[in-house]
Amino acid sequence: MKRIVLGLEYAGDAFCGWQSQAHGRTVQDVLEAALGRIAAEPVRLHCAGRTDTGVHASVQVVHFDTCAQRPLSAWVRGVNALLPGTVVVRWSAEADQDFHARYLATERQYRYILHNAPTRPALLAGRVGWFHLPLDEARMAEAAACLVGTHDFSSFRAAGCQSKTPVRVMYEARVGRQGDYLLFDFRANGFLHHMIRNLVGALVYVGKGRYPPSWMGELLQARDRTRAAPTFAADGLYLCGVSYPPRWSLPDDGRIIALPQLPLA
Repeated sequence: MKRIVLGLEYAGDAFCGWQSQAHGRTVQDVLEAALGRIAAEPVRLHCAGRTDTGVHASVQVVHFDTCAQRPLSAWVRGVNALLPGTVVVRWSAEADQDFHARYLATERQYRYILHNAPTRPALLAGRVGWFHLPLDEARMAEAAACLVGTHDFSSFRAAGCQSKTPVRVMYEARVGRQGDYLLFDFRANGFLHHMIRNLVGALVYVGKGRYPPSWMGELLQARDRTRAAPTFAADGLYLCGVSYPPRWSLPDDGRIIALPQLPLA
């Protein structure tokens, strides 16, 4: 039995999220089907982080076990020949049986790309978020700085979140502008369900002047989801980095990062 690790990229607007569903229109479903054909046996995948409907990944790490004897190139070129154009395997590696894509990840990184202009984007529909009023990125960056550190993120947690604890360690939270686009970058030891989209929604409220930057700190202290902003659209959200201890001999010594860059089109 071998444990194979894969690095993926996919466009989330083409799927109903990562996790397998009965209708089969998820990233896990199409990838397991393709892997099963190459392996000539059923394959069950485990991922670094489940993504919701509409959420993209420039980096996703998965693993599976198989008795099939195949060269590592078969898990890339062979599988890609069976996948739709909206998902691709970038690399493959073999790991020990005690490797786990989800439980051994030490950091995860997300980027949210927001088009800030009076009219919605057409060429990038589904690939970036949109907000029509001018946003002050300096105020938003000041607010985001309040998030760095160990905090209870209950105010930014979805009602259906299944995590045992709302406490996370935020290593990085930044907001910057490139022309008409705002880039929100978050890096932490883990994230709660809808946490990034809820953080972006609150930062947009700060950016449009509804609340001062200090409001983010107040929300952290409140630990009350009803006091924060609505959940922002999934369109511009990308899982773009997963890190592991270097002992696993994964690409880039286990710090696997691919930030989506502008322009996307």
